[in-house]
Amino acid sequence: MSFPSELSIYVGRVREFEHRDWAGYLAWVGLMGGLVLSTGGFLVFGHRHGVRFPPEVWMVPLGALIFTASIALDSIGHRTVYRRELRGGEGLVHAITIFCGITSCVLLCGAYSLRGTLWIPALVMTVLSFVYSFIDEAFHWHRYVTLRSDRVEMWSHVGILAGHATMMLGWWSWFFGGYAGVAETLAHL
Repeated sequence: MSFPSELSIYVGRVREFEHRDWAGYLAWVGLMGGLVLSTGGFLVFGHRHGVRFPPEVWMVPLGALIFTASIALDSIGHRTVYRRELRGGEGLVHAITIFCGITSCVLLCGAYSLRGTLWIPALVMTVLSFVYSFIDEAFHWHRYVTLRSDRVEMWSHVGILAGHATMMLGWWSWFFGGYAGVAETLAHL
């Protein structure tokens, strides 16, 4: 079967969603869409007011966009064909990964004001989010090689990792550069 055919079947599984699936799907994808809009909106607002951000800062909303598009695809399978797989250890790994990832973003935001206090916990949570992402990949690759997964899910995970890494490296670069442009943007609010 061609990849476009597999993709069409995979996306078509949204027709199997029940109310609780839609609620969970929209909450998760919506949360990450909010991250894209809030980080991108902040940068665009600053830019329109003459703030010059370092180029790598734009990797934050770009990486978040790639991540969001990839989880939007991946989550279809999680709520349908792979639902049973997520009831065990893989579901716990997902919960830990999400907790660490969200916490790292919140702490990085807080580190603007409390730099000395929050940067270490933010870094720890960032590293843990990647460690647990790699553990999750082990689950997915095991399913794939035992013919219990498909190429669409596997490629969506490439996007998840690429988007997450792009976003977080851009964000950490911004942090270590002193959050250039933030004070100037905040002055225009």
